[in-house]
Amino acid sequence: MMYATPLRRTLTALTATTLLAGGLLFGQTVTATPASAAGGTKIVCEIDKMRRQSADLRAKANKLQRLGATAEARKARAQADAIDRRIRNCIDADNSHKPWN
Repeated sequence: MMYATPLRRTLTALTATTLLAGGLLFGQTVTATPASAAGGTKIVCEIDKMRRQSADLRAKANKLQRLGATAEARKARAQADAIDRRIRNCIDADNSHKPWN
C-alpha cells in the first residue's frame, strides 16, 4: 500500500492538469468570435448626448464643490473627463476612417 500514494498523487495531478488545459482551450474557442462573424456591427457615438452628460456632470461637480464635498466633486469631474476622452476618440475615429475619394 505504500506505493499507491505517489501513484494516486501523480494521477490526480495529471487529471487536474488535463482538465485545466482542456477547459482553457475550450473556453477560448467558444468565446473568441472572428471579426467577420461579428456581422460588421458599428459603434455609434452620440456625441451630442455625451456632451450633455459631460456638461451635467461638470455642473454637478461645481455644485458639490460649493457645498464642500470635494471628493464627490473630484469624482464627478473625473467622470466628465472620461466622457470627454470618449468624445475625442469618437471624433478621431470618424476622421481617420473616411474613405479616400
